[in-house]
Amino acid sequence: MKKLNLSFKKQQCQCGKTKDLTGNCDGSHANKYKRLKLFALTISVLFSTIAFGSIAKPHNDKKINTEKSTIIWKGNKVTGGHEGIIEVKSGFFRFHKKKLIGGEVEIDMNSIVCTDLIGKYKDKLEGHLKSDDFFGVSKHPISTLKIIKVTSISNNAYLCTGKITIKGKTEIIEFNISISENNAITKLKIDRTKFNIKYGSGSFFEGLGNRMIYDEFDLDINLKF
Repeated sequence: MKKLNLSFKKQQCQCGKTKDLTGNCDGSHANKYKRLKLFALTISVLFSTIAFGSIAKPHNDKKINTEKSTIIWKGNKVTGGHEGIIEVKSGFFRFHKKKLIGGEVEIDMNSIVCTDLIGKYKDKLEGHLKSDDFFGVSKHPISTLKIIKVTSISNNAYLCTGKITIKGKTEIIEFNISISENNAITKLKIDRTKFNIKYGSGSFFEGLGNRMIYDEFDLDINLKF
């Protein structure tokens, strides 16, 4: 009668260790593989985060100081003209490596003030400017200027293209702006009739005589940030 061969041939796992009687090892090679995959994934996520962070925010926004900023308006008619101030509600300038690339300004239309009149004449003009004949501030309390394109002229001067919204209507406007360390200065000449403000306009009404008001008004803007 033949004797049973009870010896077992030892087998080695791919990790170099000897398999047990069931043919299994401790899984060292599998654990090593998992660790390598986790390390590679971590590195990939890290570099992706750094790259995304660089792309997501290549700019620096500087908030406009509304208390120190000033806007002076000037309007003219056949017999003279008037001027006053209007307040900035909010805004910012956007820079990339100290170069202007954009920005936005909101104007509080309820803040229109005339500075060359006093008493009832001052009150009458301010009320008229806020009425539907002009800016209709009860329905359109905010006007905005958004810079959508900037071309550098020199170190501190830029040609800007912007979208200006007055009385709910938006038009494209171009203007020059000068930027110093904490200051931006520009002048805008705006044709009010493009925003459906036609009161006293000789372009739309005849026979106005000395009651005619010129279509364009000026804004002298000095913004601090």
